[in-house]
Amino acid sequence: MNARTEPAEAGPGAPARPPLVRELLLVAGLFLVYKFGRQLATGHTAEAFRNAHRVWDWERALRLPDESSVQSLLLHGDTLIHTANTYYAVVHFPATAAFLVWLYLRRPARYVWARRVLAALTGAALVLHLVFPLAPPRMLGAVGLIDTARIFGPSVYGPPRTDELSNQFAAMPSLHFGWALMVAVGLVVATRSRWRWLWLLHPLLTLLVIVGTANHYWLDVIVATALLGLALAVLRPPHPPRRPVPRRHPELRRRTAERRELVGAGR
Repeated sequence: MNARTEPAEAGPGAPARPPLVRELLLVAGLFLVYKFGRQLATGHTAEAFRNAHRVWDWERALRLPDESSVQSLLLHGDTLIHTANTYYAVVHFPATAAFLVWLYLRRPARYVWARRVLAALTGAALVLHLVFPLAPPRMLGAVGLIDTARIFGPSVYGPPRTDELSNQFAAMPSLHFGWALMVAVGLVVATRSRWRWLWLLHPLLTLLVIVGTANHYWLDVIVATALLGLALAVLRPPHPPRRPVPRRHPELRRRTAERRELVGAGR
């Protein structure tokens, strides 16, 4: 993405950029809703663990791959697992924020669409978090997975009972993966470079990280993908603005007509 190969939307047909203050207030509102949802989710520990065992059994019944197969790949070296933990801790929010900032500055129409899709996805996820609290696989010692962030670092979570910043029983759906997939989809739609499909590496890496670090189940990813697909089906991306076709000068039209008459007379 650069100014030379990806020009910003400009011209009379380009959409107006939304007011910055309004957008900041919308983001702050979404954060407050998430915090409120975090408070509502407290006290559902027993239900979250019951649901975790159900999800684990459902995955085995569906013959989905065991999450431990991915974790075993990351545990080949301390550097690899530490990198995966760091990716989980520091990439999620900054990558999504950078995506929205770039769209806001360079693709205002795409920004409004992407913001609506992310808001719809996040809202649906918060409802499901409350309806179906789910402990992540790293909390299920009986399944053979370990909490890689706690053992190898860095970790963004404290003990569930004292962690006031995050809802650790909100494994399904995975907003880590849902947001990453939307970032890739949005950049593929908003850019024209033949290399734009490489943005899909972001959700692919996120998938390996969230499963390998035992923060999410495969079903968390499947549900997040389904919710995003539904949001994208309802909220279609806008068409790029059409460039106005310049009108031909009357004198040029007259000369063109004269040439056509001469060509016709010579036949």
